[in-house]
Amino acid sequence: MIIGVPKEIKNNESRVGMTPSGVFELTKSGHTVFVQKNAGFGSGFFDQDYIDVGAHVLETIKEVYASSKMIVKVKEPIEEEYPLITSDHVIFTYFHFASSEALTKAMLQSKAVCIAYETVEDKDGSLPLLTPMSEVAGRMAVQQGAKYLEKPIKGRGVLLGGVPGVPPGKVLVLGAGVVGIQAAKMAAGLGAHVTIMDINMKQLRYVNDVMPNHVVTEFSSEYTIRKRIRDHDLIIGGVLIKGAKAPKLITRDMLRDMRPGTVIVDVAVDQGGCIETTKPTTHENPTYIIDDVVHYCVANMPGAVPYTSTLALTNVTLPYVLKLANQGWEIACANDEVLAKGLNIVNGKVVYEEIAEAFNWSVSAI
Repeated sequence: MIIGVPKEIKNNESRVGMTPSGVFELTKSGHTVFVQKNAGFGSGFFDQDYIDVGAHVLETIKEVYASSKMIVKVKEPIEEEYPLITSDHVIFTYFHFASSEALTKAMLQSKAVCIAYETVEDKDGSLPLLTPMSEVAGRMAVQQGAKYLEKPIKGRGVLLGGVPGVPPGKVLVLGAGVVGIQAAKMAAGLGAHVTIMDINMKQLRYVNDVMPNHVVTEFSSEYTIRKRIRDHDLIIGGVLIKGAKAPKLITRDMLRDMRPGTVIVDVAVDQGGCIETTKPTTHENPTYIIDDVVHYCVANMPGAVPYTSTLALTNVTLPYVLKLANQGWEIACANDEVLAKGLNIVNGKVVYEEIAEAFNWSVSAI
């Protein structure tokens, strides 16, 4: 198969869809790989690194799409990529369709096969291709939140770890999944007092067993959220419903209950956000303020640490890329029900129920 790896063109997105190590595995198996010039530069991989493992470097993104059967990338295609995608393509990337009707309609019109990393699902319900980026984003949420709590950037002026004689800051984590656990781990490591909320008692029991004593668990409800936001300094939204829009756990009116300078980091922004006032931001302009509450809602947080993120992503995507390349998408998905869960759009039809529900459409059978 001919595989294309384009340069990411989303704002400040420096990750790349495949490392030289991953490309080596593909070329070793007899596949042709086209990599766009400087596609890996932001992640610390150079064109010669790809040439050395058998890839061909093309100048433009248009050439990569036109020459390739399968496109392997990191983020969803943006508007200028839409015309480059045709019915001949298999696109393997993060899509998060439920958060963008425009993207969904564009891919339907293209009639491409769209396989989304974020809905590839193991038998135990885990999301193997989303997990590493959720781990990165969860850890970064605390790193960024701690920074934006500083007074010069309109935060409360709180040091999360405190100092002797001064209590530590308080961190509220909504969701005890991968993002929430990683965020709680980082915040606890800084010495902050952490409250983590979820409606899944099994997850809360797990957190309670593995976390130190200054991480406390609480069953999530509107009442408990309203109560906790009054005295917490950093609030991290880490809620995920597979393939669907995130529920709004904090509404606009609830911002008035927060103290001025409170920081919200909504990691769920890719799926529409779990805070009503969430809107996607970029690494270039990462924050905005509503009712004196600082919102950090960067939609590609792991893109800020592209070397780590690209390696972590290729570690988990490569086995599936090889299956798709070796067998073709139809046979690969027929033989692997985990990969088959990644099918979102096929030949102009939505085949993933949660996406159809997000727009009140009907789901189609393949």
